[in-house]
Amino acid sequence: MFVAERMTKHPVTMTSDATVGEVDRMMKKNKFHRMIIVDDGKLAGYLSDRDVMRVTPSPATSLSKFEIRSLLDKLKVRDIMQKKVVTVNEDATIEEAALIMYNNKVGGLPVISEVGAVVGIITATDILKTFIKVMGLPQGGKVRLTLKVANKIGVMADITKIFADNGINIDSMITCSHDDESYEIVVRIDEQPQIFEKIKSQLESHDYKIIHTVQIG
Repeated sequence: MFVAERMTKHPVTMTSDATVGEVDRMMKKNKFHRMIIVDDGKLAGYLSDRDVMRVTPSPATSLSKFEIRSLLDKLKVRDIMQKKVVTVNEDATIEEAALIMYNNKVGGLPVISEVGAVVGIITATDILKTFIKVMGLPQGGKVRLTLKVANKIGVMADITKIFADNGINIDSMITCSHDDESYEIVVRIDEQPQIFEKIKSQLESHDYKIIHTVQIG
């Protein structure tokens, strides 16, 4: 799955000569936490609600709301925006976007085309929605099994064969490192109570221990 498929396309943008007050009102109106700044069709910067809060007088100030708004309307975006912006290419994978956000501790990334134009924005919420979709969580009627297995070649093939031989379709399968000698496999399948004990017995006979089971949805 790629960024271009999960991003918000044609995001609202503003120019660096807009006032902080204008951007603040636009973000609040649309419930944004961040605004992409574009000048002459190219990415120029990035402004978050935290940047606005940083230049907004403290609530303890004696200034009225009108005076605070007047101050923000005199301050230009270019004076407070973040000019070094972390971005992601539109043909990058969702995993790449998630890793970039994680490594840079940011909650969203402007998405750039091959020619450098801003074509979208992808956020941590989009990543979460993608994870939920990939795991098939909204559909319900599924069982999630967590297996602890040895770190050796052929484990995945062996496990999928056990399910296939019993006529069970695997909806999704994810591996997670546990230590150097073992790891966990999360398998999501259709709920079939009548053959669950048989599957469990066959898995454990191959030294694949089920350490957790839960119904999803």
